[in-house]
Amino acid sequence: MDEDRGEVVLYWRPGCPYCMKLRFRLLFTRLPVRKVNIWRDPDAAAFVRSVADGNETVPTVTVAGHPMVNPSHRQLLAAVREHAPHLRNDQG
Repeated sequence: MDEDRGEVVLYWRPGCPYCMKLRFRLLFTRLPVRKVNIWRDPDAAAFVRSVADGNETVPTVTVAGHPMVNPSHRQLLAAVREHAPHLRNDQG
């Protein structure tokens, strides 16, 4: 999704324990994250399917337009360092 360029977008759905865990961990990073509920946004759900082998696997995250399916907290922060260092706030 072109509007994801330059930011971190977390695609999630209600009830997903992996989404909740990643969202909780991100609270302590002070990293600006736009959250998109794929159950409320059909275009977002279609995007997730396009990068997750046809599945609605969440969390899916884009970092400056680079998609990551079910990334760990560490993988997400490494992607921020590589693709969007302007977003860093000493998040570790």
